[in-house]
Amino acid sequence: MKKEIKRRKFISDASLATLGAIGSAGFLSSCSEKKGSKTEEKLPELLTQAPDGRVLKAGLIGCGGRGTGAAVNFLNAGPNLQITALGDVFRDKLDQCRQKLKEQKDVEIADENCFIGFDSYQKVIDSDVDVVLLCTPPHFRPAHIEAAINAGKHIFLEKPCAVDPVGARSVLVAAQRAKEKGLCMVSGTIRRVQKDFMETRRRVMNGAIGEIVSAHVIRNGGSLWVIKREPGWSDMEYMLRNWANFCWLSGDHIVEQFIHEIDVMNWYIGKNPVRAIGWGGRQRRITGDQYDFFSIEYVYDNGMHTHCAARQITGCSNLTKQFIVGTEGFANANGKIYNLKGEEIWKYPKPEEGSTDETWKVTDPFVQEHINLVTGIRTGNTVNDAEAQAYSTLITVMGRMSAYTGKDVTWDEVLNSDMRLGPKVYEFGPVPGIPEEVPVVGIPPR
Repeated sequence: MKKEIKRRKFISDASLATLGAIGSAGFLSSCSEKKGSKTEEKLPELLTQAPDGRVLKAGLIGCGGRGTGAAVNFLNAGPNLQITALGDVFRDKLDQCRQKLKEQKDVEIADENCFIGFDSYQKVIDSDVDVVLLCTPPHFRPAHIEAAINAGKHIFLEKPCAVDPVGARSVLVAAQRAKEKGLCMVSGTIRRVQKDFMETRRRVMNGAIGEIVSAHVIRNGGSLWVIKREPGWSDMEYMLRNWANFCWLSGDHIVEQFIHEIDVMNWYIGKNPVRAIGWGGRQRRITGDQYDFFSIEYVYDNGMHTHCAARQITGCSNLTKQFIVGTEGFANANGKIYNLKGEEIWKYPKPEEGSTDETWKVTDPFVQEHINLVTGIRTGNTVNDAEAQAYSTLITVMGRMSAYTGKDVTWDEVLNSDMRLGPKVYEFGPVPGIPEEVPVVGIPPR
């Protein structure tokens, strides 16, 4: 089973210019209402369950841990929801997913709707489903999105939506086509649908910290899983099973995981940076070709600078925060606002355990995104946040490119880059041209 991915230009120069001008507003970020000369932002209604309606059948593409979780989240989003098809390149991954769906949700997937191989995504799409859940390693996301939209399917797309500029631009084009066809697309960038994050942002947008002048975001945590190569595995099998440690499959952890925090920054700032200045390196990883840590400074057209740093090394201090800085204070995007003295002036009123008051209840965002997807499908109020995820993906790729090369990278350079990571042919065997080597910047001293 071979699939030749031909190098082609996804969009013309004119289309690139158009893409550069598209806004990056996020899905369900706020509603707005005129109040005198000022527009006040208000929260949209967040349902805790999707409305009832005709049966919606979903197919899962990518049956690993996140894919299995997404399938359960979809089933928990409302009534009359089914998972009817599974696809993966590995039989063992599909079987594990199938077993967990049976154990957790009493869902049985028919043998004829279980597909294995690099073309399994197309077979899932063609299996009479209404929705596809795209949860493979991110490298494959652009092609799967394009195929699903061509087939008229609604989409849940796990983050990130691509690993390189060519893929991200493809998703931007596909998102516009989905809008034209009235298809819903909901992303796995969960903070934009999480009520405590949404309420904090609403207050900041309404002036709680004055004008935004900077942001400082961090995600420091332990290493992810590592799969060591086993005897008999080809290059392709080893890389796919260990995908979180290979850049062509995951985009590196700045793209695959840190996108959550950078997306929050983009959500607040509302525009794309014009330049990235990046640093990074590796000390502890034992497989793959990725870095352990990144530090990126983003520069904007008005001279504003933001700083983003991430680390994946076990045994270090861990910290996740998204600080948004204003002229009159700062906010931690997860639910706290401070004045310039560092005094807390507001905190999200999370209900106490056991409280029956659901005014400030925060629905599990992994379920909320599926509630929003199903609600959009059943009400006809099309939802589509893929554009925002594509821009956040491009910004993380921009930072990685700078860190890997030791060079400043501009927005125009990343938007017009012809960089496409990965092999041209997908088959189990050798993967030429992608050595297991870590990027090294600069030149050695003489």
